Amino acid sequence: MGQALDIESCDFQAAKNNKEHHTSAISSRHLIVRRGQPFTISLHFRTSVHRFLPTLKKVALIAQTGQQPSKTNGTQVTLPISTMGDQKWSAAVEERDAHFWAISVTTSADAVIGHYSLLLQVLGEKEHLLGQFTVLFNPWSREDDVFLPNEAQRSEYVLNQNGLIYLGTADCIQEEPWDFGQFEKDVMDISLGLLGMDKHMEKWSQPVHVAHVLGTLLQTLKQRSVLPIPQAQTAQEEALLNKRRGSVPILRQWITGQGRPVYESQAWVLAAVACTVLRCLGIPARVVTTYASAQGTHGDLLVDEYYNEEGIQNGEGQRGRIWIFQTSTECWMTRPDFRYPHYAGWQILYPYVPNKGEGLGSCDLVPVKAVKDGILELTPAVSDLFAAVNASCVVWKCCEDGKLELTNSNTKYVGNNISTKVVGSDRCEDITQNYKYPAGSLQEKEVMERVQEKRMKQWKPNGIRPPSDKWADPLYLFLEAPSSFPLRGDAQLSVILFNPSDQEKEVQLVIGVQAVYYNGVFAAKLWRKKQFLTLSANLDMRITISLSFSHFERNPPENSFLRLTVMATHSESGLSCFAQEDVAICRPHLVIQMPETAKQYQPLTASISIHNSLDSPMMDCMISIFGRGLIHKERRYGLGSVWPGNTLSTQFKFTPTQLGLQRLTVEMDCNMFQNLISHRSITVVAPELSA
Repeated sequence: MGQALDIESCDFQAAKNNKEHHTSAISSRHLIVRRGQPFTISLHFRTSVHRFLPTLKKVALIAQTGQQPSKTNGTQVTLPISTMGDQKWSAAVEERDAHFWAISVTTSADAVIGHYSLLLQVLGEKEHLLGQFTVLFNPWSREDDVFLPNEAQRSEYVLNQNGLIYLGTADCIQEEPWDFGQFEKDVMDISLGLLGMDKHMEKWSQPVHVAHVLGTLLQTLKQRSVLPIPQAQTAQEEALLNKRRGSVPILRQWITGQGRPVYESQAWVLAAVACTVLRCLGIPARVVTTYASAQGTHGDLLVDEYYNEEGIQNGEGQRGRIWIFQTSTECWMTRPDFRYPHYAGWQILYPYVPNKGEGLGSCDLVPVKAVKDGILELTPAVSDLFAAVNASCVVWKCCEDGKLELTNSNTKYVGNNISTKVVGSDRCEDITQNYKYPAGSLQEKEVMERVQEKRMKQWKPNGIRPPSDKWADPLYLFLEAPSSFPLRGDAQLSVILFNPSDQEKEVQLVIGVQAVYYNGVFAAKLWRKKQFLTLSANLDMRITISLSFSHFERNPPENSFLRLTVMATHSESGLSCFAQEDVAICRPHLVIQMPETAKQYQPLTASISIHNSLDSPMMDCMISIFGRGLIHKERRYGLGSVWPGNTLSTQFKFTPTQLGLQRLTVEMDCNMFQNLISHRSITVVAPELSA
């Protein structure tokens, strides 16, 4: 066939087609298209092809993918070249002359995604390879299951590589700039290679199946590749292992063994890495953070917490644990596998972790709407996710003799401030209303009653249930604490005790501070104070304590939080009251000053400053500066030391190269802390043309 038509060249017009298919950020040389949308290729011939026009109907294109392409499973498609196409795969001649054909090719809106070969075939002739191209999901196509109607949302949830991950506590939400990097040169090949571990390639046309597979495989890779917290390490090793700037180095580490390992205490990055892979393949995705999230409950709506008589966390219950925050990945698609269309929209990628490392993990895909309405029968994971945002906490005191005593504690409000990045902005959006009805509303009451009724029918009660009656001899305890604790600074907390009875009470009061990781795991005991008080009848007592890091037995571990606990025990009755607050550690603020807009290829200056509000010098300060489209390669500068009360400032120049909204990120390390990160966005515009 090649000799018969004497093909000189085939141009896939990658730069033009990729721009129209929103894939130019991935490549300008390799053709990458989104399914259900036409693209144009051109064939150039050395000799005239007029004599082949009468037999044009015998000419066809063949698109095939996989090691064993097959028409039956949709991995091989034959497209007769005609003058018009249909709604499925089609090829139509748009322009032609004696030595040239411009062919418009349209993939099916439900095509299998992946790397394809494109061949030219004439009846009775040998097939001629024209080249390779890649097919991705298409959120711009109404016929695609991942269609997202809003253009601003498509730009955010598919095209934006600059994300924000929300950490901290519900009272002190901290944003972490995150580089999703879904268009980095090797991420598409890694993502499709990862998907290639699945043997059911014919199902790669279904975004539900693809999300299931990717979630399962990433969970398995994370389990194998995430490192435990080392017991001893050098400062250089700690600085390297604690870096957490973006998904791509982590993804490369998990897939190839190259890149930065990730600590177990940073395993929340699974949600960010999954978001990167989904966006790369064309599935809209975002990272969502839930504060005070009940995990490992197996659907139980009660979570046990155990503390010793000194108010220090003591062991873990069988009904899960409340995490300070928990991140998850949402992806957007229809759900043809469910009967009801209202389950379309945001789906939660929910990984299951096997017990004690037995076997491989798996992944479920749960509609957010099903969690909000408590539809437990839809899929097994709904009960876990419903409990994650609706469970109550029961606090037990572990006595020295091994006896467990129920405390009178203020129930934690679980599943609040569910947060994600605002579309087109670097602000935080609270999407709690997507997951649960307003507290106290009739809808919330109806859902909770229905779920509890189903739980009682389907599952046996697990463990000890707290008594429903009120305390016979009440004592009320409240804890007032700041939302954040300054690193090496001072903070005040207040304990309020109220005795509503007509008799005075002798009370033992224990106040403690411990360090915990974001997943609620105990990290270190830091400080404790014990005292005996006499509470007058019908009066309250306020005790105010000033705390600083100098009071602690040791420094809190990197990436940990402070858990403040207060336990008051009535000497006569032995009944205890308990209160607790999780507090974020507030570090110095890194300030970036630069213009809001800049011109492409024209240098500009940015200023960076940090004020040392601590009581100790910040020594061996090192900053790293990076930003895609702004700085070609990461820059590192040594800045020396910053003494208490002083401000360190520096300037640097860079030349933006990419148009649009870009992000400059600055990271600082010193002897006091690692990974102090700040960021600023800047809009890069085209330079003015000279007259």
